[in-house]
Amino acid sequence: MKKSIVFLVCLFTVLAYSQEVKLVPQINVSGEGKIKVVPDQVMILATVETKGTNAKDVKKQNDQQMEAVIKLIKTMNLAPADYKTKRVSLNPQYDPEKKKHTYNATQTIEILLKDLSKYDELMEGLVDQGINRIDNVTFQSSKLAQYQSEARKQAMKDAKMKAEDYVSVLGQKVGLATVVTDNSQNYYPQPVYGEMRTMAMKSDSAAPRETMAVGEIEIVANVSVSFKLE
Repeated sequence: MKKSIVFLVCLFTVLAYSQEVKLVPQINVSGEGKIKVVPDQVMILATVETKGTNAKDVKKQNDQQMEAVIKLIKTMNLAPADYKTKRVSLNPQYDPEKKKHTYNATQTIEILLKDLSKYDELMEGLVDQGINRIDNVTFQSSKLAQYQSEARKQAMKDAKMKAEDYVSVLGQKVGLATVVTDNSQNYYPQPVYGEMRTMAMKSDSAAPRETMAVGEIEIVANVSVSFKLE
C-alpha cells in the first residue's frame, strides 16, 4: 500500500513538472565563412640526404652539406627565428642480396621565407649547396589570426541569414542565439593554385623565371547556431 502511494506521488510530481516546462521554439542552422587571400610568405621543408658504407664518413658529409646550406641562408639575411633544424637521423640499412650494411644520414631544415621575390634564388641555392630533397612547400599568410577572425564573423552572419530565410515563410522572427558551437577544423595551409605571375630571380643573361604559382589560400570557419523563434 505504501509503495503504491509513493508511486502515485512521484507520478503526480512528474506530471505537474512536465506541465510547467514549456518547449521553446527554436531553429538549428550551420554557417560557413570563407576568406581567400594571396599568401605573402612560404614555408619550405628541405632535406640533405647522404648514403655510404661508413657511418662516420656519411655523417661527416651530411654535416658539411648542411653547414653550407645554413651559410647560404645567412647570406640571404633571414632572421635566425625563421629557420631551424627539424629532424636529424643516421640509420643503418642492410642489403640481404649483397649481405652488407650501408648507412643513410638525413638532416631536415624548416625555412620561413617572408619575401617571395627571393623564392627562386633560395631554392636554386639550396640545391647548389647540397639539398637533394624538398619535402614540402607551403604558402601561408602572416595575417592568419586576422583572417580567421573575419571568417568566423562571416560564418555567424551566414548562419543568421539561413535562419531568417527558413522562418520568413512561417511569419516568425529569429530571436536570440541560445547555443553556438565552433565546428572549425585546425587550419593547415593548402594552396589553391592560380595564374599569378611570380617575382622571380633575374640575371643579366636570362629572362625572369616563373617557377611557382602562388594563387590564393582559403581560410574557413564553420559554426552551428541555435536561435529562439519569436
